Amino acid sequence: MNADLHCHSCVSDGTLSPEDLAGRAKARGVELWSLTDHDEIGGQQRARVAAEALSLPYLTGTEISVSFVGITVHIVGLGFDVDDGALRQGLAATRGGRRERALEMADGLAKAGIAHSFEGALKYVGNPDLISRTHFARYLVEAGVCADTGEVFRRFLTEGNPGFVPHRWASLRDAVHWITDAGGMAVIAHPARYRLTANEEHALFTEFKAHGGQGVEVVTGSHSAAEAVRYAETALEYGLFASRGSDFHSPDESHTDLGELPELPGRLTPVWEALQDRIQRPR
Repeated sequence: MNADLHCHSCVSDGTLSPEDLAGRAKARGVELWSLTDHDEIGGQQRARVAAEALSLPYLTGTEISVSFVGITVHIVGLGFDVDDGALRQGLAATRGGRRERALEMADGLAKAGIAHSFEGALKYVGNPDLISRTHFARYLVEAGVCADTGEVFRRFLTEGNPGFVPHRWASLRDAVHWITDAGGMAVIAHPARYRLTANEEHALFTEFKAHGGQGVEVVTGSHSAAEAVRYAETALEYGLFASRGSDFHSPDESHTDLGELPELPGRLTPVWEALQDRIQRPR
């Protein structure tokens, strides 16, 4: 199945509306779609309605930021009840502190000679509660400081550089429980992106599963073919369902578009097989 279960709208740090994303997914052959905005489910109703109008099966989604061994890990939630109170409260708490972090980032950039970056980043923010490094990156490209957002991250927004400020996110336990207690499935997003030792990665997968996590992204926009094979083996090793998602943010920034992903490697059980009763199908 051409499923795309990881992408972002302007409700978090994407550039397209939920409606435009639904249309793009449908036009590009996606057969099952989920909008997974960062720490936010404010676009879910719009995404669901747009998908239904296009006869596009839909799973509710979000991507929760988690602190684990001193780095940020992302946990995707799929197929949950969007009205669940504990999930909503947890996401609101996770969003808290982003403004303060952004102001610290702007201060660091100002010391590096880049003024007014906070105000500049705000121009790209659909939801001020979700101001992020991506919004700063877009402003620095607009200001001519860097040629593209990738260069911004390399020079300014990663650890050891002037605009980097760590953030204390949700715990792995809390994020997994918010999702699963709301009837959904927790999925480790793009695991190859995390700078973890073999022991740390084992700890992540072991703890994740102990808390009730059930899935891992095997095929995603930031994974190479070799990494997809590696995490296919990881899924089998830990008895996890396999997911796929482009992590699409913008037509101008994302390397992988909606609908472009290769198929999941064989022998895996896709997440959508376990979530059949949670898929919202056109009437």
